Amino acid sequence: MFDSHAHYDDARFDGDRDALLAALFADGGVSHIVNAATDLPSARACEALSAEYPGMYHAVGVHPQEADKAQGDYLDALRLLAENGKAVAVGEIGLDYHYDTVPRDVQRRVFAEQLELACALGLPAVIHDREAHKDCIDEVLARPALQWGFHSFSGSEESARILARRGVYMAFNGIVTFKNAEKTRRAAKAVPDELLLVETDCPYLAPHPHRGERNDSALMRLTIAALAEQRGQTAEYIERITTENALRLFSKIKR
Repeated sequence: MFDSHAHYDDARFDGDRDALLAALFADGGVSHIVNAATDLPSARACEALSAEYPGMYHAVGVHPQEADKAQGDYLDALRLLAENGKAVAVGEIGLDYHYDTVPRDVQRRVFAEQLELACALGLPAVIHDREAHKDCIDEVLARPALQWGFHSFSGSEESARILARRGVYMAFNGIVTFKNAEKTRRAAKAVPDELLLVETDCPYLAPHPHRGERNDSALMRLTIAALAEQRGQTAEYIERITTENALRLFSKIKR
């Protein structure tokens, strides 16, 4: 299994991080993990984890809820971090209008700056979009050369079809197992095979029946099973195509 978006630098893993990751890669059925940064300290922690585990890679970026901390030469720092051979994307970047803890104009500026960085480096962007769909789409589509994917896709079935025509990758996590997530399941069914990704967003969004618990990559099997049922495919097929898709999106990873 390829976990296309995780946060193993999170403090909730401090007690058993090394043992957990060793087990996941040894016999947990996990081949690759992309750890997504949320700010510069997080990016450095992600870099350190990637150095420890052959199957661990990372994305570097500033999350929209941290955008007010993106000051001074932060882009130069991100650029240096992105030059690491195991940095495979710019992310987690985007817009979040749900909490509005950071002014929207600041979010949009930092998002645009990081999209430009991704373009300059030839790296894909991993997009966070919460209640900001139009502004996110407008920013990304203004850069037609950019390759990108939505982490924790929350759009509608119609949005999924529109984005698919533009070759956008869409990742799904434990939300597809939640009782009230029919909209997300319909969207997941609409995504073409070649654009589908799976993720955990761990330690968040553990699938049912573990909802509310700490999530980890082993629980992706439940997400994959739910996607397979919704799409009328086998779990083995979902696991295979999502791994192939992630390797294509994160093309710096050597096969």
